[in-house]
Amino acid sequence: MMMMMMMIQASDYCMKSLHTALKEAWETADTTTEWNKKWGSAFFRAYENVDKACEIETDAGSTALVVLLSSCQIVAANCGDSRAVLCRGSHTIPLSEDHKPDREDEEERIVKSGGCILSDEWGTPRVNGVLAMSRAIGDKRLKPAVSAVPDLTFTTRSEDDECLIIATDGLWDVMSTTCVGNFACQKLQQERNVERANKSPSQYVAECLHQEARSRSSSDNFCVIVVDLKSKPPTNP
Repeated sequence: MMMMMMMIQASDYCMKSLHTALKEAWETADTTTEWNKKWGSAFFRAYENVDKACEIETDAGSTALVVLLSSCQIVAANCGDSRAVLCRGSHTIPLSEDHKPDREDEEERIVKSGGCILSDEWGTPRVNGVLAMSRAIGDKRLKPAVSAVPDLTFTTRSEDDECLIIATDGLWDVMSTTCVGNFACQKLQQERNVERANKSPSQYVAECLHQEARSRSSSDNFCVIVVDLKSKPPTNP
């Protein structure tokens, strides 16, 4: 129970702090830099600053996945094993890649940093025999083997884009990326024609994904966010 509380504290801290840190990093970034390099620099600084502050607040850690959406671009910054996918037409496009200890590049980085990878009794690879993901904000007892540096992807938006799905590993442990994409698109296309009191189509689809994962025996605590890329912003009266 204590470990669960510490994990929640770390994720709550990231939720409350990361967007502010990103805004500050963007505003102080080099204005002469190309826009994508400027965003990269801002994300790296924001994650670094929140990581240092989080280590003061708690010994635990958290995944951190941020998706920035503009009229023409989708920028995803990932640190950990949460995942973002884009549904475009009939295709499901990964916007992030899980940071797992047995990923070849991650294993090499961990060993070079002085860490090691040990499997638990169920065969799950863990950094120093402890953490099942190789990057996270916090987890200071596992630094530098566990890194807080995010990976970034830049994706140009298309008229065929249906939705974004952002979720922690409790969803992906029991449903594949393609399965989640197909499920969400089908539900969302149906729900756009349904009026529900106090619930948007995307919120309803997120709840359906959560229920579906539970029905497939996902026992992890997890969250799901669905962003409808076909929805129109509300008009001012």
